[in-house]
Amino acid sequence: MKWFIGVFDVYDREETRSAELKVFNPNDRFDRAELIKKYSLNLGCLSCRHKLVLLDFLAEKLSDASYDFQSLFDIDEGDAGSWPRGEWYELEDPRGFLQDVYFLAQETSKEDLLLANLEDRDSW
Repeated sequence: MKWFIGVFDVYDREETRSAELKVFNPNDRFDRAELIKKYSLNLGCLSCRHKLVLLDFLAEKLSDASYDFQSLFDIDEGDAGSWPRGEWYELEDPRGFLQDVYFLAQETSKEDLLLANLEDRDSW
């Protein structure tokens, strides 16, 4: 799941990526959709199989009511990582953020997911 949110890490890119992202509020549903579409779902480098596996894994975690989605956004002081704004460190709804990723990915990668689902996974 870090695949979908790691693109928002601005460590050592404060003048570039951070400047781009600071205008968005990840707690605002319209900004969140724009962030996800523009950054999280840049999956062009992945095969249809990889997309399916990533989204299946995400769906599995979303179905687990006890999964701690906030932990994905936690960055310790000693870690080489940082978010663009304070809101990222304590999202109002981290599970909702990843649910939005999942639903938007289902839309944007629909054909690839259908193609991968038609294949025999045992042959991968």
